[in-house]
Amino acid sequence: MKKIILSIAVASSLVMTSCDVLTEVADTAIGATTNGSGTAAPSLTNDEVIAGLKEALTVGIKNGAGMASKMDGFLKNSEIRLPFPPDAQKVKEKAIDLGLQNKVDEFETTLNRAAEEACKEAAPIFVDAIKNMSIADGFSILKGEDNAATNYLKDKTTASLKTAFAPKVQAAIDKVQLTKYWEPLTKAYNTSTMFSGKEEVNTDLNEYVTDRAISGLFLLVEKEEKKIRKDPVARVTDILQKVFSTLD
Repeated sequence: MKKIILSIAVASSLVMTSCDVLTEVADTAIGATTNGSGTAAPSLTNDEVIAGLKEALTVGIKNGAGMASKMDGFLKNSEIRLPFPPDAQKVKEKAIDLGLQNKVDEFETTLNRAAEEACKEAAPIFVDAIKNMSIADGFSILKGEDNAATNYLKDKTTASLKTAFAPKVQAAIDKVQLTKYWEPLTKAYNTSTMFSGKEEVNTDLNEYVTDRAISGLFLLVEKEEKKIRKDPVARVTDILQKVFSTLD
């Protein structure tokens, strides 16, 4: 009787082991991986991951530029709103002392209008930069922080983006006549330096708007990336669904 029981136990063990081996072979054959929810997800090549990351950044740029370039896209968004240039804070204070608060308000509004106008031309520049990015290991970015792809784009393209974006900013500054609102403030301040002995101010508005507009766009792209990583509804293309479903 004991021999029979032992034989049954050995046979059961062999069957279970065989099932485990078959399951492993099957998983390998179909290239399946298991995601966080315990469901099977298709395996990915590094090229597919890179394509998914670039697609996520492209979607983020288009959505971000769309939000930034609309009326009040910068002005009414406290996260990216351009304040009075910090380097010219003394100009603002002096202008207010001289009763030019309205001029200060007009300038800050027009400053943000310049950023909004420039961002209308931003998307193609950023998208081209994304397409030309060379990512060696897409998996390290995919498995990284929620903003890893945006940070990679920022590190690799900021300098070239500034060069490409600056003419668009200058055109926007000219279109909204930003300088017209800036000159009365700087003139009032610089006139006062004749008596105070302080240095005159001449802040480069093009550089200021360019830097802040690009920073604002990166912030919006980062928010879009986080959304795509966490919300399946935000994965609007097949490659986004395939790549980022592995994070669920």
